Amino acid sequence: MTTTAAPTRPRTRVTRTQLVVAAAVVLALVVAVWTTRGSEKYPGAADPRNPGPDGAQALAKVLADQGVDVTIARSAEAFDEATVDDATTVVVSSTEQLAPSTLRRMREHASAAARIVLVEPDFAILNQIDPDLGLLTGPVGEDDGLPARCPDGIAGVDLDGLRVAVDRATSYTGQGCFPVSDRALVRGVDGLVLFGAGQALTNDQVTRADNAAVGLRLLGHDPRLVWYVPDATDAVSDDAVTIGTLLPDWIGPALWVVALAGLALLLWRVRRLGPLSTEPLPVVVRAVETARSRGRMYRRSGDRTHAARALRRAARADIARRLRLDRGTPAPVVTEAAARHLGAPVETVAALLDDDRMPPATDQDLVRLAQDLARLRREVRRS
Repeated sequence: MTTTAAPTRPRTRVTRTQLVVAAAVVLALVVAVWTTRGSEKYPGAADPRNPGPDGAQALAKVLADQGVDVTIARSAEAFDEATVDDATTVVVSSTEQLAPSTLRRMREHASAAARIVLVEPDFAILNQIDPDLGLLTGPVGEDDGLPARCPDGIAGVDLDGLRVAVDRATSYTGQGCFPVSDRALVRGVDGLVLFGAGQALTNDQVTRADNAAVGLRLLGHDPRLVWYVPDATDAVSDDAVTIGTLLPDWIGPALWVVALAGLALLLWRVRRLGPLSTEPLPVVVRAVETARSRGRMYRRSGDRTHAARALRRAARADIARRLRLDRGTPAPVVTEAAARHLGAPVETVAALLDDDRMPPATDQDLVRLAQDLARLRREVRRS
């Protein structure tokens, strides 16, 4: 007996080039995960721990390297625990998360601070600070940057001689640093510094123009910096955004007026319901009289075809009910079921129940068909 050896698979050789490429791919993935880990955890714009393009990790590290004690607070409780005195600068990023209650709480705790910098506060926050403030968003300093031109500095910080260039900035009405027409990118209002060029602090634009110097002077002027990143959960229940807070103030009285007008219309047009009135019933006609009347009309008109169809339709409905078939069962199915039930030929039963058969030619033929259908119904009923 002879045996044959099983064919062996060719061995795949891994070259050094393939190993190098695989190692490079793995290293790139590890670097990508490592560099983006912070941005996924702290995705906010101008966040001091966000290494992404919109983050401000680079500026926070430079401030720490320059000897500034940087404290990051990510909740109202953490901010209350931070030390704030006249040697402290407070900067608030992610101002869209500020609510009226957290804004008041922050200002009370930071009342002794050297300055409080709000990075690009939106219209809702501006309305809480000063209702007369307005804002306008657009690009500034596309070429060499926008010069500071501060009239008297800003909260004790000298920004003269510096230029700022960002893709998008918010300018506020009134005089301040980095003026744009009758507006300014940096304004001091009610003890607060409104900084509208928030992109100047971000990692991808901090090196444009004098953005880095502006951030260092504004945030690193004092030996201590408290970087407050508010959280929406710090707001009290009254600050929650509901449908009522989004509606204008006049909508409530207007709805009351509409409701009262609708009620007045109902009271004006509603029908007064009186006692029930009895009415005589219509004439009762017995079914046998109706059948006889229809038969006389069919006889007078001579329409034996219509009369035959009516007889066959009634017979099929009765047989289908007796054989427990649905009301909508087709005529051929009823015919086959009746023939199978009686043990009779299908052709014989179809001659009686099929509407396509030759209609009666005379009245005698119509009477004979009616008698045969009645006999068929009795046989189905008995068997």
